[in-house]
Order: sequence, then structure tokens, then C-alpha cells
Amino acid sequence: MHPRPSFPLSLPSGSTPAARPLAGIVAVLAIALSAPGALAQDPPRPPSLKTVPVPEPANIADFVSNRAAAIELGKALFWDMQVGSDGLTACASCHFNAGADSRSRNQIAPGLNRVHFDGSAFPDTTFAPGRGPNYDLTAADFPRFPSNDVVSSQGVFNTSFLAISGLPIEFQQVVPDTEGFRLSNANTRRVEPRNTPSVVNAVYNFRNFWDGRAQNQFNGVNGLGDRDPNARVFRADDPLVPFAVAVRLEDSSLASQAVMPVLSSTEMSAAGRRFPDLGEKLLGGAREFWFPLQGLRPLGLQRVHPQDSVLGGRSRHPQAGLTTNYDALVRAAFHRQWWDSPRRIRVANDGTTSVVTGFDYNPATREYTLMQYNFALYFGLAVQMYEATLVANDSPYDRFMDGDPNAISAEAIAGVDLFRSQTRGRCINCHEEAELTGASVRRVRASPTRIRENQALDRGFNNVSVLWTLEDLGVGGRDPFGVPLSSVRLLNPPPPQPIAVDGAFKVPGLRNVELTAPYFHTGGYRTLREVLEFYSRGGDAMPIHSADGSLVIAPLSVLNTTDPELAAFEAFLLSLTDERVRMQRAPFDHPQLFVPNGHQGNQNHVPSLFGLALDRILVIPAVGREGGGPLPRFLDH
Repeated sequence: MHPRPSFPLSLPSGSTPAARPLAGIVAVLAIALSAPGALAQDPPRPPSLKTVPVPEPANIADFVSNRAAAIELGKALFWDMQVGSDGLTACASCHFNAGADSRSRNQIAPGLNRVHFDGSAFPDTTFAPGRGPNYDLTAADFPRFPSNDVVSSQGVFNTSFLAISGLPIEFQQVVPDTEGFRLSNANTRRVEPRNTPSVVNAVYNFRNFWDGRAQNQFNGVNGLGDRDPNARVFRADDPLVPFAVAVRLEDSSLASQAVMPVLSSTEMSAAGRRFPDLGEKLLGGAREFWFPLQGLRPLGLQRVHPQDSVLGGRSRHPQAGLTTNYDALVRAAFHRQWWDSPRRIRVANDGTTSVVTGFDYNPATREYTLMQYNFALYFGLAVQMYEATLVANDSPYDRFMDGDPNAISAEAIAGVDLFRSQTRGRCINCHEEAELTGASVRRVRASPTRIRENQALDRGFNNVSVLWTLEDLGVGGRDPFGVPLSSVRLLNPPPPQPIAVDGAFKVPGLRNVELTAPYFHTGGYRTLREVLEFYSRGGDAMPIHSADGSLVIAPLSVLNTTDPELAAFEAFLLSLTDERVRMQRAPFDHPQLFVPNGHQGNQNHVPSLFGLALDRILVIPAVGREGGGPLPRFLDH
């Protein structure tokens, strides 16, 4: 006799037959009950996310003197379009809708991450027939397999950095694009080779980015953490004697992630810009001129709602920007030894540094103030502290697990029990515990390696056969020093099992997933039903091989799923939406944003100026703590 299932066989109290899809639920229950041993060894339902503390570096107080000020600085930097070399691209430009990107024009990249069998670069710069720069996506374009084109996020034009101008737009030189982002003899905005994941709840990830390259340890300079032995910031216990020092903050992958797009020539920056250059731009004091340039007003191109939950007290509404400057925000947020010195840091073209008293006006060197030089440290930690407030833990499902039996439907309850079933869904084996991902800080610390089907994987990373492995190695790739990104590949001694990390990507959390289409690192699936059907058939690019072809990577053990089961799964996923995110209520409120949304013209021709295609602009209005209603979802713009 089979054990009784743990989900209810009757409807929650207060329900009516007309309000619940009884036929589908009964079918789901019958399937669950018919499986031998069903649910006997199933893990418990994932608990509420409210049960999980927000990770934070233990030594944050060594750097941050005022948490509230640091969060103010972080929110201003995250939403400020002036951070981009073009004066129009903010971190938020790719994370403005439920922490993700819902644009659909000029959002395709070709297979730029394709590699040879030996892992060396072999980029594909050719789009699928009929698609390319400035293409307008439609529902008919999904699902996209077997094309290796990726639906992602547009960033900046291909340019090279020349100098800070004193304006939001920097001096830069247009470089004809050779990666496919060119139309009508003009550069179009470049598009990232992977789809944009949401920053909401990203604080729970041990590593960030799809391939995990944003390290758990922040070194104050870049996203490489302990992988970069030469990363140094400067510290001035005595203002007259600043000295180079290595810093290390664990559980800071958000800080590691935050500083990487800022210098990317695809995402936010002209090629060749350094973080101290951004410090010069925002703080003031650029040395290219005989007189020091003033810094830029925080959010100086954007309105800030007077009831903004973080920045409202500093809003100049209806005028743009804040009533303070970045210099004051840094001073308020960080201990003075990280910014207070009359000395300057001289940086040679080869990256070597020395402490000096002034400028030498040598084109082979640049001199920065301590505050300018350490700007990556402030940027990473402040943005991390702001993003750590973007926690969505009040979904109907969270309230259900908090003790409200009527918070979700009977169909959603059946869905979560299929989700955790070891004879049907098995979803919980990768989307683990309250965070709904094995890539979380808690899960990786508990067990950094996962053995699945007698193969060794990085905990929280899987090759689910969305594309062939050689199209993108994911965590199977290497960092800029040529060191494997995979933690399993760095084990000494290595595991006895074959290592199956090629083509593996981070398991995302699932809260608010209905709001963050398109899905997967390829952005190749438009609806939750398409995603569920993908998993039901076990993937697309089968069989899965390692990069060199020597190993057949075990596929996910997923059974064909019935329509009632798919409906129950979908009901559970929909119950994971936090209405504060949907309605842009605090802490998910934000300043105004002008988002590049493709170009004027069409996919065959674009008007241009100075070799750059003319933008179309999508305006995201500022909202305060009470929110402003839902933003259009993917393909609704």
C-alpha cells in the first residue's frame, strides 16, 4: 500500500468548484499516487525565503561606516545612466523590469561564445537568416533552437575611450564593429552573448553570472576575487602615506558582478576605460584640462520620485538628480582611510602604480586621487548593499509556507509536490531549498561539488542541453588568466568521477519567474509552458558531450509530463511572484530611466550620425515606495 501523498486531496477552505480546476488536479493526484513509492522519499516542500538570512561579508564594517549612506550611493550608481560611457547606459538599463530586461528590438546576438573542441575561441558573427541588428522579435521567433543566436540585452556601441569630457558622454572614437553589430554602414548597439538574469534575489548566489565568473570573494578592483593575485586598492591610515593593500570580502559575488559590466565594451563602456576614469567622471577633478572639471550630479539626467524609498529625501523633483554629489556620498558611506589623502596615485600604461604629489602631464601616465583610484571598491560594495535589499520573499507561496493554507491554489500545491517528487518532476534536485537554486551561498558552502549520475559537477550548475556544448562552455570555460572557472576542475586531488561541467550554467532561482521572460542563458524560450515542455522532453541538444567529445554528459532524468502536470507546475511557478516586484513597490521602486530600445529604421536600414545608428528610447517613469503598476512584459513594448 502506497503512503498517502503530502498534498491535500480536498480543496482549501473557502474554495468553490468553479474557482479551482478540479479535473486537472484529480488527474495530477492520480498520477502521483500511481507511482511506486511516490513521495515516500521526497524532500520537504521548499520553505519560505523569509527563513533564510541575507548573506553579507563578515568584514563589511571595515569598509562601510554608514550602511544607509552606502545603500543610497549604491542605488544612485545602479540607476545612473551617466555611469555608461555614452551617458545613457546604466546597470539598470538591462535590469529595469523585475530585475531583468523586457526589451525585444535589437536584442539578438550571434553565437559569439562558440569554441573549438580544444576550448579556444571560435566566435560565430553571423545571425540566423532573416535576423540581425535592429530585428523586432515576435512570438513566432520562439522557441529558437537550433539557431545559436541568443536573445539578450543591448549595451553600448563599439567605441574606444579617449578621455573624460566633463559631460555625461565621454570623448570616444567610433570603431567599426566586426562582431556583426553593424547595419547601413553604421554601428548598432552591441548585444551581450547571454540573456540577462534578474538581480532580484541574486544576493543569495554564491557566484554570479550564468557562468559563475563573478567570484564569491570581492577584491575591491574587479570580479576575479582570489583569482587575481595582483588586485590592490590603496589605503591611507596616515593621509600623507597611502599604501597598496589587498582586500578580500567573502559572500560578495554581487560586488564582483557589479564592477564587471562597467568596463565591458559590449555592456557599458568604451574600450580602454579604467575604473579610476569613471571615478574622475563622477567625482570631478579630471586631469586632461588645466582646470579641474566638476563632477556630475548623481542621476543628473533622471528624475527621482520624492517618495523614493531610498533617495526621496535627496530628490530635486521635478528637476532631475539629487541634492548632493558623489564625493559627499562616498565620504558619508566609507571609512576615511579609503578616500582621504592629498596624494595621488600615478598609473602607468602597463598598470604599475606609484604615490605622487601631483601631475606630470605625461601621456604615458595618469594621476588619480585616492577616491578616484578606489572607485571600484565603493562601486562594488555600494551596489551590492543596494541589491541586497532587493529580496522578494513575500510571494503567495512564501505566505503559504509561513502558515496561510489559503495563500495558493490546490493546483499550485499539487505543482510544488510534483516539483519535489523524486519519481516525477525532480526539479528540487537542482532548484534546491528556500532559495530554489543549488547555486546559493548556503548550498555551495554545505557541498560545493555535486555528484549526479556518477559525474562530478559544480554545485548549482548544469548542462541542460539548451544548445550544443561547443556553442558556449559556461562554467566549463576559463577566466582571463586561463584558469578553469569550474571549482571542480580546480580540486586537488581531482574527484574520482568524470567531470561534467562543459556547457553547464548556473541554476537560477524561480521567484518572479513569470515576469522575467525570455528564459535560459540563450533567452530562447518565451513562456513558462515552453520551458516546462523543454524539460518534459529532456532537452533539445542531445546527446550532451564534453567540449572534446570524450564524455557523454548525463542528461537530466525527467519523465514525459502530462498536460495536467504541466498546468500544476505552472500554477506553482505563478505562485512565486512577489506582488511588490510586479507593482514596483519598495524596495523595488526606482528613478526615471531612458532605455535604448533598438534603433530608428528597421532591420534593413538605420539612419545614423557620426557612424552610430540613431536610438529609439523607452521611458521608464520614476516611482516611489507605493509603486506605479506593472511594467509591460517581454514582447508587450
